Amino acid sequence: MRLLLVEDDDHVAAALAAVLSRHGFDVTHARSGEEALRALLPDTGMPFAVVLLDLGLPDQDGFEVCGKIRKRTGIPVIMVTARADTRSKIHGLNLGADDYVVKPYDTGELLARIHAVARRKPPAGKSPEEAQGPSAPRSLRLGSLTIELPNREVSVAGTAVPLTRKEFDLLALLAQRPGVVFRREQIISEVWQTSWEGTGRTLEVHIASLRAKLRMPALIETVRGVGYKIVVPAR
Repeated sequence: MRLLLVEDDDHVAAALAAVLSRHGFDVTHARSGEEALRALLPDTGMPFAVVLLDLGLPDQDGFEVCGKIRKRTGIPVIMVTARADTRSKIHGLNLGADDYVVKPYDTGELLARIHAVARRKPPAGKSPEEAQGPSAPRSLRLGSLTIELPNREVSVAGTAVPLTRKEFDLLALLAQRPGVVFRREQIISEVWQTSWEGTGRTLEVHIASLRAKLRMPALIETVRGVGYKIVVPAR
């Protein structure tokens, strides 16, 4: 997922970009409003999925930048700022921001909010139907493992492997981004549509069940203290 981080403080930006990169984001850093607007021009490559926008920018106020972004594109915007007053929050949301996060924030919560707004809106210029159209992958192949997304079928070396609904959802989520670490909280939120509290053991049981059913124990790797990732099988 490509993300535009608009932040004038290089130290803050570097620390946040490092965290986001570890979680699979391709981060572009803009230090001013003008730099951010240039980065969003249509000829600058693959579109961004989300914009993280600080309000205290050196050349223009972040609210002004948000308004200009919203006139140009429907890319989700999350305002990330130290301005905690209700009036600023309301103003930002009325300008078209999709979310408003106050510094200091919990990194896990910010990641969850990024994924939430990215799911909520299709890529710029596309309708929800187009975003799920012919370009969306219909099957995933990882070594001998094949996942047929429309039919919700899984096979290993041509042999069908029956999975429960949640087992399939969990496997499909991880397999769509091989090598990327998914936080436990993110998995619980996306697969079980609930919070982490009280559901952690359920996730561990489903991971163990997948490893056993697929007979590929090394496929899903536990990243201690963070979550899980798919390890692409060696050819």
